Amino acid sequence: MSIVSTTTVTVPATTANLGPGFDCIGAALTLYNQFRFTRLEATPDVLTLSDEAEVVRISVTGTEAKLVDTSANNLAYQAFLQLYQHLGQTPPPVHIEIELGVPLARGLGSSATAIVGGLVGANQLAGEPLDQIEVMKLAIAIEGHPDNVVPALLGGCRLAASGEAVLKEWEICDIPWHSEIVPVIAIPDFELSTKEARRVLPTEISRADAIFNIAHFGLLIRGLETGRGDWLRTALQDKLHQPYRQALIPGYDAVNSAALKAGAYGLVISGAGPTLIALVDTVQAADVAMAMAEAWKTQGILAQARSLSIDPLGARTV
Repeated sequence: MSIVSTTTVTVPATTANLGPGFDCIGAALTLYNQFRFTRLEATPDVLTLSDEAEVVRISVTGTEAKLVDTSANNLAYQAFLQLYQHLGQTPPPVHIEIELGVPLARGLGSSATAIVGGLVGANQLAGEPLDQIEVMKLAIAIEGHPDNVVPALLGGCRLAASGEAVLKEWEICDIPWHSEIVPVIAIPDFELSTKEARRVLPTEISRADAIFNIAHFGLLIRGLETGRGDWLRTALQDKLHQPYRQALIPGYDAVNSAALKAGAYGLVISGAGPTLIALVDTVQAADVAMAMAEAWKTQGILAQARSLSIDPLGARTV
């Protein structure tokens, strides 16, 4: 077991749900947060101090750096502690440097990057006692559901299904994503909390709506694999969460209409929102990105729109 003094973890943003795949499917995107973990000198004076600043030091850079908690309550550090607790070891004093590239509270898995970054960083500093699957299980336990943390850790597009409830096992399936399907994201300049987005969801649904989503989710998987735009146009429809969350996103209808008119196969809410993601062919991607940004602008909302790709690697370390 090799103990290192510093490690850098790069973690991709994620988009979850993809329309009918509520809480079970997610994909890693080529947008990143970076976490650098450096052991602080563990002198006797440091180890006996109760002041958290001597146990963890956190610095953040990026456009939303001021919004990140730099106390011991920081999510990446809390995940860092959880791994050492799982190992039954005392965590070392650490300096965490965070470089933000994923917007906060926008439905792009920023919290998942922190959880995965903290766990992977701790595992590296501890000498990699846990394998990737063990780290994944810890990440799911912290996050509460797998749709963001699994692709953030493993990369690609992933479907997660719970196995034996008593054992809390998970079956993870790689979903092929056709190279001609481009995810175009539009990120508005306002936030939407996951808690609020979940509050508006119904506690029960009809059998008809359940059947609708099962059929559309199956078609989504085939559409992603084959690149069939006609299948994706139908498959991206949903009756579990999007109809209820759309009202929380000002300008949704305008952006949706603009994306479809510009050639998108369909548009969905990324995670809990408010970021919207359109699936497009490579030829129409630039036009769709421009149309989405312009549509939000007509509603008095600034938005960044860009074409991305699916990140195949997930979290990686240096």
